[in-house]
Formats: sequence, structure tokens, C-alpha cells
Amino acid sequence: MASDSQELKIKGYLPNDAPPIGEMILLGFQHVLTMFPATVLVALLVGFHVSTVLLASGLATIVALLLSRWRIGKFIPLYYGSSFSYIAATVAVTGAQFAQPVSDELIGTAQAGILVTGLVNVLIGVLIRLTGGRKAIDVILPPIVTGSVAATIGFALGFAALDMAAANWGIALLTLLATVAFSVYLQGRGFIGMLPVLLGAVFGYLISIPFGLVDFSSVASAAVVQAPHLTLPNFSSNLTATAIFGIAVMAIATIPESTAHLYQIGLYVDHLADKLEKDRYDLSQYIGFNLILDGIGDMVNGLIGGVAGTNYGENNSLMAITRNYSGPALIAAGVIAIVMSFSGTLSAFVNSIPLAVTGGLAIYLFGVIGMQGVALMMAEKVNLFDPKQLAIGATILVVGVGGHIGYSGGFLPIPLLPGIFPQGWPAIATGAVLGILLNLIFIAFKPPAVESLED
Repeated sequence: MASDSQELKIKGYLPNDAPPIGEMILLGFQHVLTMFPATVLVALLVGFHVSTVLLASGLATIVALLLSRWRIGKFIPLYYGSSFSYIAATVAVTGAQFAQPVSDELIGTAQAGILVTGLVNVLIGVLIRLTGGRKAIDVILPPIVTGSVAATIGFALGFAALDMAAANWGIALLTLLATVAFSVYLQGRGFIGMLPVLLGAVFGYLISIPFGLVDFSSVASAAVVQAPHLTLPNFSSNLTATAIFGIAVMAIATIPESTAHLYQIGLYVDHLADKLEKDRYDLSQYIGFNLILDGIGDMVNGLIGGVAGTNYGENNSLMAITRNYSGPALIAAGVIAIVMSFSGTLSAFVNSIPLAVTGGLAIYLFGVIGMQGVALMMAEKVNLFDPKQLAIGATILVVGVGGHIGYSGGFLPIPLLPGIFPQGWPAIATGAVLGILLNLIFIAFKPPAVESLED
């Protein structure tokens, strides 16, 4: 055991540690502040109810944490929120306009796809547990596929961001510049440096008020306490098959992300355990189980009307900064999110954010998603002088980006299987599947070897 002097020098909580109740509430609230901007923004963009998405986020987090404690005897300290990777696929189903919840029928149709997304994650998690770790992911979903899909998602949303910004270009550009400034110049400045999007949104909101762009009437008239708007999955819509195909395929982008988050948090947890002279947690061995938990989280979302999601890198960064990896503190965060979901005032306030402000935020956020796809390929040293890699990436990008921007609703006018895809084939999902098929063809029929960039 560490000495008293060491304990004073090294303050931190390992996953199974439970802080005192007062600290636990404050640490949980800090987690909620960290996840809130992205989780709520996704809800506004896809036409889901903010309160319901908060409820689902809290429930998914609590369920995942309790299952990990039950099954492996230790908490896997991750927070589950809405994922930007599913925005384009979900909007293709809902046809959402910013901050305007769509009909229950359309939300329910998207929920069918979200439920199947959860099932996909669970099945891949089981497969990985049976076949031996990350190598199985890299064979089926190599970096050229996952990186190109991530880039496609971000860049394909570019027009949607500009369309929102066009509501008021001045406000949108000022919001964009402020968010970029907060992101760049506050990095490494502690907790505040982790909230550039929230700070950018607050800045944009405040400068919108003098221009009469904020309507406070709905906030004033909202009920202080209001039950979340729950919806059920709809498997009878003519768009159900489209939703299942289009949304579920996007797990391609979140599976590598979730795995990377597990490795990241596992590394920091074991480092703290060493410092405290306690047993290591070795969380990186639970890759498959982590994906199963991701899938169960999406099933929770799909059952009540939440957005498809994943575990959050933002909260991982917060834990690394604060050395707080406590599972009970994350459960407290889930409880706080659930309590917030019953606030009608909060929902009305979030819905009052001007469209132009969100447009400014989206230009930055969607662009970052695209660039992260590029960064993934760079980090994995994808050889873009290899015709095989070029073929996979080029197909995904052109079909996904071109199809999503160029055709109505992001549906390719392919006349095949009209009973399943009455509006056409979802462009991003189609591009992703084509990339996977090309990769499998190249595995089955190996092309000549190409020298790497380092040769």
C-alpha cells in the first residue's frame, strides 16, 4: 500500500473507487458538462427530442457501467453520448430541420435502424471475443475503410453546415471564429479548455440577442418539470429497411473509435494504479466486451427515442486531466443527465439556439470529423501510392460525398430493390459497403505487393 505522504501527493480515483458523496456529485456534474454540447447538438440536428436523448444517454451509461461491474468485476469507465457519425444517415430518414423535432413516426423509423446498429455492435463484439482481439477488426475494417468513411461523413455534411450558416452569415462566422479560438488558445488550460464548443455556443447565443434572433417566449412558457417524449421503434414504415441499412452501416466509423477510447482509458487507469501501488485493471483486454456494451447502449437509445451513439473521447480526456476514473462518479453523471431530461425549461432553452449559431459550430465540427478520418489514415500509415488502397478510399469518398450532396435526401437513384429502398440507396452507407466489399475482394484475390512509403 502507498504511504500517507504518497496518497497526499497522488490524488485520483480508480474505476472501482467510490468518492465521498459530495465529490461524486460534483465529479458527475463535470462529466455532464463535458458530454452535454455534443450530445444535445446531435439531437437538434437530427430532429430528436433533446430531453429524450439526455434520458437515453444517462440510461445507456448506467446500464453499461453496471453490466461491466457485474460481468468482469470492474467498471469500464466510459460515458455514452450521441455520435456525429450517425447524423447524415439519420437525417436522411427524418429529413430534419434544425431544432424542430420531427414526427413520432419518423423518429420511430430511425429507431429501428438504431436498434439494429446496437445488434451489429454486439455481434461484432462477440466475434472479436471469439477470434482474438483487434486484429479481427483490422482485417474486416482496415484503416483505409474506417478513415475514408469518417472523412466521408464529415465532408458530406458540409453543405448542411453552410445551409444553416446562411440563416445569418455574420453570426455564423463570428461563432465559428470564436469556437476555433477557444479550441486553439484554451488547450492545455485545464477543464475550461475542454469546452470550446460550449463556449462557442454561448458566445454565438449572446451576440444573437441584440439582433433579435433569440426567442425567449418559449423558454418563459415552458413547464419547469416535463416528462421526456418517449417513442417506440417503427418497423412498419416503407423507410424502415432504408433506416436499418443506412444507419447500422455507420457502426463502421464508431467501432474503431470506441476501441481506441478503451485503449486510451486503459493506459491511463493502469498508470494511476501503478502510482498508487494498486492492482492494474488491464481494460484493454476487453475489446469485444466493450463493443457489446456499445451495442447495448444503442439498443437503449433505439427503444426509447435516443440517438445512436458511442463512448465519448471528451470524457476520457476529462478523466485523464482530473485522474478521476471512478465508475460510481460516472453513474452519478448518468443520474444527473436523467434528472436534467425532466426539465422542460432546459429543453426550451436549447431549442431557442439560433440556426446561424449552430451553423457556425457545425462548420467546425463537421470539418473536424472529416479531418479525423484523414488523420486516422495518416496515423496508421495507409499507403496511398498503393492502387488497392486508392481504389477503396476513392470509391467510398466519391459515392458517399457526391451522392449525399448531389441527390435529394442523400439517396442514390439506383433502381435496384425499390421495395427495400423506395427513395433510393443511402449514399454514405452504400459507399461504405462498396469499400468493405472491395477490401474483401482484395483479401480473396491478392494483388501484387506494393512498396510502402518508407521503402
